[in-house]
Amino acid sequence: MKTIFEPFRIKSVEPIRMTSQEERKAILRKAGLNVFLIQSQDVLIDLLTDSGTNAMSSEQWAAIMRGDESYAGSPSFDRFQKAVQEITGHPEVLPTHQGRASERILFESITKENQLVISNMLFDTTRANAENSKCKVVDIPCPELYQSTTPSPFKGNIDLDKLQDLLQKNSNDNIACVVMTLTNNSGGGQPASLANIKAAAALCAKHQVTFVIDGCRFAENAYFIKLREEGQGHRSPKEIARDFFELADVISISAKKDGMANIGGLLCMKSPELAQKCRNNLILTEGFPTYGGLAGRDLDAIAVGLWEALDQDYLNYRIESVAYLGNALLELNYPIVNPPGGHAIFIDAKKFLKHIPPSEFPGQALVSALYEHSGIRAVEIGSVMFGRIDEAGNEVPHSQELVRLAMPRRVYTQSHVDYVVESFASFKEKAAQLKGLKFTYKPPVLRHFTARFEWL
Repeated sequence: MKTIFEPFRIKSVEPIRMTSQEERKAILRKAGLNVFLIQSQDVLIDLLTDSGTNAMSSEQWAAIMRGDESYAGSPSFDRFQKAVQEITGHPEVLPTHQGRASERILFESITKENQLVISNMLFDTTRANAENSKCKVVDIPCPELYQSTTPSPFKGNIDLDKLQDLLQKNSNDNIACVVMTLTNNSGGGQPASLANIKAAAALCAKHQVTFVIDGCRFAENAYFIKLREEGQGHRSPKEIARDFFELADVISISAKKDGMANIGGLLCMKSPELAQKCRNNLILTEGFPTYGGLAGRDLDAIAVGLWEALDQDYLNYRIESVAYLGNALLELNYPIVNPPGGHAIFIDAKKFLKHIPPSEFPGQALVSALYEHSGIRAVEIGSVMFGRIDEAGNEVPHSQELVRLAMPRRVYTQSHVDYVVESFASFKEKAAQLKGLKFTYKPPVLRHFTARFEWL
């Protein structure tokens, strides 16, 4: 069917303030052409991120009312811990205020200066936390990922040959950990197969290297495995998720994604010794280990949300609604990362805006122009987010120039997505006239959040 049937009823609504193109042009100029610096009430369709933008369910709101705000030993933590243990199989559970806190605690607890952090591809805050711990990040995604518009079922896989080579050439003292990002956000929201995760875990076990799963979108990855991997179609997303979680030594999750909550994160592991080290680290900035920087009500909301994310009716709606947008953009001949990802559609700005070189940030130019054109807020994943400065002070472009349209969970209906499609249809006429950008302010870390630009 062409109609996406949302498996829920809407119980509360939030008004959207309508803006004109002239208003948005002035708003964008004031924000230095950085949509992160635009007020949310000035956005019509907000596809900046799927992190913390979820609409919570009636069951989650009911759980919030049960929240216990005791400083230590809260029953909210007990319910949170039970849900995490049942889903992951890991005995040691630490709540945190969000995913990047989990990453900071983990890297400060297990890394040493100049060690390698190997990954299928780290996203922005994970990379920043690894590099802040003086580690070197080595991304080794599978070769299919670099063929952005050519469909392949598991572009989120890690390159096993390169992983084996790195593990053989470096002692385990030189490698902090291997991180599997599920799904691979930087690479287009693409899933990894269960077979690939198992093989990567086996290589790490053989070489006695810590194997970490960054499971922010674990439920989506599990559902893709069910849909696409041979021999997995009869299994539930919960069974599949439990399988790959049990392969990991450590799991880091932002509950703002597949935790279906507006805030929160978690860190869990098998080792009691590592857990104690992480708890000691957690206490410095997050609070007591049974609340980890969260209110008790948030712990209860996450405990419910983790299970709701694994519901098959929800996952079918989620994957189908994202694919609906992706397929519509393909019909308009937009070059997208294909097949569509689980949480977002990624447009290859390098291919779409061939007249703008990477040094002039085609992804950021597309994001800025799209907001001005139709009030849609997206995010650049390219040389602004991941570019580097060489020793001579020159920009080193990233290998990809992507624009991500991230879909908040249970927020927008099919008519909202149809508006996005119609906007891209009319925007195509303007693409050839679009110019590149230059920095007017460039912060040293996570620069895409606060940088400012002007049109060339």
